[in-house]
Amino acid sequence: MEIMRLVVAGTVGAGKSTFIRTVSEIDVVDTDRRATDETAEIKHKTTVAMDFGRLTFGPDMALHIYGTPGQQRFDFMWDILIRKAHAFILLVAAHRPHEFRYARRILSYLNRRVKIPYIIGITHMDCEGAWSSENIKLALGFVDTKSQPPVVILNAEDRDTVIQAIIALVQYYISMR
Repeated sequence: MEIMRLVVAGTVGAGKSTFIRTVSEIDVVDTDRRATDETAEIKHKTTVAMDFGRLTFGPDMALHIYGTPGQQRFDFMWDILIRKAHAFILLVAAHRPHEFRYARRILSYLNRRVKIPYIIGITHMDCEGAWSSENIKLALGFVDTKSQPPVVILNAEDRDTVIQAIIALVQYYISMR
């Protein structure tokens, strides 16, 4: 069986853990702990090491899906998780523009470590104050359409949109080989 390793990265509260829980066919391994910093303003628990889930595509392929913590103080886990990844998705919460700069830093950090295909997944488009995908791409530094990765809009709680995002990522990965 071929195993493909995908990493789900992004800022705190962008939907990384939910993304994995929504599609995993196994009980998700998580490292959630009570938030004790500014993260507590967004949610009570946060990932401190990683999340892990699995999704099987037919008899010959399985996806191992790893979620990173969102806080920079856990960036050593970003390094560990991205090293053997085949591709990654960066989740960006559309309704928190004050975090776009940090999302851009995460993207830059990961791209310095590995040269693998990635896509941008925009979440929370249904929330008040959500930016358009075009403006988010600009905020992330994608001014040239030729160098932009694919961008998908998803709801991390909706299995169909998460599956569509994974399909987009796998298709992009295959097209880059």
